[in-house]
Amino acid sequence: MTKAVSQIPKNKPLSEQVRKAMKKYFATLGDTNPANVYEMVMAEVEPELLKAVMKYTNNNQSKAATALGLNRATLRKKLYRYNIIEKP
Repeated sequence: MTKAVSQIPKNKPLSEQVRKAMKKYFATLGDTNPANVYEMVMAEVEPELLKAVMKYTNNNQSKAATALGLNRATLRKKLYRYNIIEKP
């Protein structure tokens, strides 16, 4: 049986990309006040994360839920929300 691994890489390319993207986003706002930034970022990032993990697990929702640290019902709800899977 394989052991679950949860490691934070020493170099953080994903966090670096987020930092750069947010810096660029705020720079382009000018005098406009940002609103719902968390929701905007999650709406762009979360579906891609879910798709990548589903592909990695060959669309096995139980394995994907475990890899993401979610319960399977929560994963399914998110998959439906982003139209990654269709409701039966």
